[in-house]
Amino acid sequence: MDRRSTGREWAHGLTALILGLFLLGVSSGTGILKNIVDIWGNLLFIPEYPAVVLREAFTDWKERSWDNDKLNAEVSKLRAENERLRRELSRRTSEYYFAAASNDLRDLRDFRLSDDVIILADSQVSQDINKNLARVTLRAPMSWWNEIRIDKGERDGITTGLPIFHNGYLVGRVSTVSYMSSWAELITSQSFMIPAVIEETRELGVVVGDGNGTVLLEYIPAGRALAAGMKVSTAMLSEHLPPGLPIGVIAGQFRETSDGYVTYKIAPGADLSRFFSVSF
Repeated sequence: MDRRSTGREWAHGLTALILGLFLLGVSSGTGILKNIVDIWGNLLFIPEYPAVVLREAFTDWKERSWDNDKLNAEVSKLRAENERLRRELSRRTSEYYFAAASNDLRDLRDFRLSDDVIILADSQVSQDINKNLARVTLRAPMSWWNEIRIDKGERDGITTGLPIFHNGYLVGRVSTVSYMSSWAELITSQSFMIPAVIEETRELGVVVGDGNGTVLLEYIPAGRALAAGMKVSTAMLSEHLPPGLPIGVIAGQFRETSDGYVTYKIAPGADLSRFFSVSF
């Protein structure tokens, strides 16, 4: 056997080993193998950068062509909501000064409580317009509905627990952070559970995923007057997941348990089956 044949065999063997380690890392959720995937991704960042730029440019052009009307409608909706909140804030500010001038402490406490909600909502509208973007660099078939990898990490200020969005709707939260990249758990994952509220009725429940692309709202007592189309958003959970983050709307009743609770199916506001970037 000549040296050329030996060299080709070594090259093929090394390529197969690297590919095997990569596929093993993609198909498993252990921390060590995730680190291997992250290191390999960082090594490939420089040679793949031109292709990434071209793909992002093409994807951006395609999404702008397809979703231009939808984006314009969303912007108009946000502007109208922002204007409504500003008018409400102005009205509540007038009530505050009136209450202060009248020394009506009860009205003053009521003002501060409701005004905190208004300021939070107004801030959320501004955040929806100016969120930072991150590119989805990996979404393995074996964990398609469970997690994604994004191209931002500690150097970009990403921290564990940070919510991620697509088209202004919650799609998950950051679970693991490295220097140049992060992993995020999707709301369709079975391990994803967060308190949620139905905005029209203020009914509280828990949003969970089934691991197969379905998002459910559980622990709603039977007999509640809930209807399809009602909005679902986050309830108070932590500093990273504040209340009022939009998730989607009720799509219909899914099942009723023997202990008096009803589970509803949620139609997420984001297209969880297909997205190439997220915001935070």
